[in-house]
Amino acid sequence: MGRSRTAAEDRRIAVSCVFVCHDGAGRLLLARRAAGARDEPGRWDCGAGAVEFGESFEAAVAREVREEYATEALDTTVLGVRNVLRGEPVDSHWVAVVCAVRVDPATVAIGEPDKFDALGWFTPDQLPTPRHSQLDATLALVEPRGF
Repeated sequence: MGRSRTAAEDRRIAVSCVFVCHDGAGRLLLARRAAGARDEPGRWDCGAGAVEFGESFEAAVAREVREEYATEALDTTVLGVRNVLRGEPVDSHWVAVVCAVRVDPATVAIGEPDKFDALGWFTPDQLPTPRHSQLDATLALVEPRGF
């Protein structure tokens, strides 16, 4: 019989792709998190999802964009990486690969109504509130490029 694992050994770092969808003309697509969302319901956020084993970042983003927004990723650009530590003490640790993704606004729809209850297009100077606790740090990677 093997020894049991400690709480520290059970902790894992997860890798996610965070994606900020845009229309190529300066507007960003944000989703309001529904009551059934994993965290921070009622707050506006960009999209994200875990990278599956053996999956490229671009493939993960394309899959998640289809799942969350029922549309195709037309162009994907990796913007940077964030080390996301949440909780006090830390109970969640994500390495987030942040991407900008151009989509066709005419084809966007809520693909996961249990996670999101509204979608909206916003310019960077007129973002909705309340925002997810991680959104502003993510958008800081987008701002220098502009879309």
